[in-house]
Amino acid sequence: MRLTAEEQDMLDGKQGETVREAIAYQRQVGEFWGAERFVPITNAHMMGDIEVMGDGGLGFLRGACEKRAHCRIPITTNARCFDFAFAGKLGQDPSEAEKEKAIIRTLQDMNVITTDTCINYQTVYQPHLGEHVAWGDTGTVIYANSVFGARSNFEGGPAALAAAITGRTPEYGFHLDKHRKGTLVVRLEARLDDLADWGAVGKIVGEKHQNYYAVPVFASVKRTPLADELKHLGAALASYGSMAMFHMVGVTPEAPTLEVALGGNRPVDEIVITDADIERVYASYDLKDRSCNLVVFSGPQLSLIEFKLLAEKFAGRKVHPGTQVFVTTFSGVKNAADRLGYLKTIEDAGVTVLEGVCFYILQNLSEMRVKNGWTNMISNSAKIVNIIGAHRFNTILRRTQDCVDIACTGVIK
Repeated sequence: MRLTAEEQDMLDGKQGETVREAIAYQRQVGEFWGAERFVPITNAHMMGDIEVMGDGGLGFLRGACEKRAHCRIPITTNARCFDFAFAGKLGQDPSEAEKEKAIIRTLQDMNVITTDTCINYQTVYQPHLGEHVAWGDTGTVIYANSVFGARSNFEGGPAALAAAITGRTPEYGFHLDKHRKGTLVVRLEARLDDLADWGAVGKIVGEKHQNYYAVPVFASVKRTPLADELKHLGAALASYGSMAMFHMVGVTPEAPTLEVALGGNRPVDEIVITDADIERVYASYDLKDRSCNLVVFSGPQLSLIEFKLLAEKFAGRKVHPGTQVFVTTFSGVKNAADRLGYLKTIEDAGVTVLEGVCFYILQNLSEMRVKNGWTNMISNSAKIVNIIGAHRFNTILRRTQDCVDIACTGVIK
């Protein structure tokens, strides 16, 4: 890789040992991917929780902190695995909770903004067209690349932290124009009236094209989708297909026309998605047992608009006695929902609202499943229906209203 004079000074240790270690690590990453240089970045976002990092990760962070590592650009944190107010009620490990708190303190000592949210693009920072960032969490990256036209790859935790310490990232992948061109066309003929419908589209396209560099171009869109609908589409594409970018003709900034979005590429495939295709997704789940004792609204965390919608649907209703319902959201959304009365409405219905976490990364989730006798898990998030499978739930995707009705009756439709 070609280094600037400042980057060479970093590598020579003239800006301290932690900066030297960070850029040396980044250079290895860049050389692996064939990057020719670094690009300056303005913002980073990292995953950092004890469930994912383990003791080794905590030790790594403590070591960096002891060497006085300091982030020179704003960096935020993704969802964590504990809502400390509910750790005891959920039967989570107190010693692991203390480690989670230690991670938070250590990150703050290194100038990390511990936002604990996977919807930073809705709540904290919105990068602009062409802006280079270094974000972790697949849902945040695909949203940044696609909806804002910013530029990021899927950054692992150490890579995002290193980027914040050096203020740059290797120029490969979606930092380069050549990888941002559309590679396949998806024509949307379905109505797509619910968040889950958009997630189902992501599942259909992602399962068929499991390729980081596959960039679907959505055409024939009947209306401009809402931000939360784009959020669920992107999260599903990333989860099922490992995709980091999509275009939507007339909607996203790099797709004023189909031809511009493709950038001269000849599409490798053209997919048409109809109402029947969406219904086949809903019909594909195992319904041998129609009882339900777990409904989850999470993955990604809920925006304030989603929270308001859910409050309206739960108003005056009660969760079935044999069913548990969880909602996860960002602290700022929860605070606003409390002030506006949405939180009380949802909690009065018997729903548990968790702050700063995503359900699928909760510490001790597999043991929680066994202890509570959870079998079927219902959600309107296609992402969580896919990604939580490692914990051996039988997962079922349903539209938002259906999820509320199932929560209140205990029976899957």
